[in-house]
Amino acid sequence: MKNILIPTRRAFLQAGAAGVAASGFQPLWAQEPVVPLDQYQPEFLSGAEWSFIMAATARLIPSDGDGPGAIEARVPVFIDRDLAGPFGQAADWYMEGPHEPGANPDFGYQTPLTPAEIYRGGIARFDEWCVAEYGAAFADLSTESQDAALNALETDAERAEEALGPAAGEGEQATNETAASPAGQGGQGGAGGNENGAQTQTTVRIMPDELRDFFALLVQNTKEGYFSDPKYGGNHQMASWVYIGFPGARASFLEWVDKDNIPYPLGPVSINGERA
Repeated sequence: MKNILIPTRRAFLQAGAAGVAASGFQPLWAQEPVVPLDQYQPEFLSGAEWSFIMAATARLIPSDGDGPGAIEARVPVFIDRDLAGPFGQAADWYMEGPHEPGANPDFGYQTPLTPAEIYRGGIARFDEWCVAEYGAAFADLSTESQDAALNALETDAERAEEALGPAAGEGEQATNETAASPAGQGGQGGAGGNENGAQTQTTVRIMPDELRDFFALLVQNTKEGYFSDPKYGGNHQMASWVYIGFPGARASFLEWVDKDNIPYPLGPVSINGERA
């Protein structure tokens, strides 16, 4: 996750391309018409949540680079359908307790919440934070403020993973209680003194422990929607596959096994047999 929100963040999209980007391919037959994003009716996300996903994915994979952005690839549709389906409900995950949301991430998925619940709670909490910090919900901010807010959310997720101090292991209540204590209020930025006179630093996290996976899920699902087969709602017209030169679901590559350093010229094929 680290450093994905920097001016070169599009580089991760090209990691597997090795400079071999395909271009100039035209569909051999018409693909099924799709509803424009401004007319799409989400299956899971509410109106405010849909606005957030549209805005957030547009900043994670922007449209002003040399390839398609998340909006052109219809990543928000993929995320909405994913949350409405088995993934969102953690249908095939082991979700029995006990749960320790503040435990070290190396112990695995610790929150009792499903991915759909994490998104629902995480978006609401992050929008509240954006209103407090910037005066508006995330979707209504300028792109510069959106980038700054996402960077803060990423940093917040990284701090949670470090499990710093008792607050990180005891959840939101302990974090807020620490910040409200004399030590938490005794100076700029939440710095204060302990009984020995030493300075401590306390910063209330954006997300409580049960929602700390929100940013990681958002980034993961954005990438999945960008690179997945179009049948799942994203990667519209295989735009990302064309961009990186990925051949898709072609059944046989035998004639290309012994061809080194030669651009693959045939273009990608989807699981449903559509070509780009």
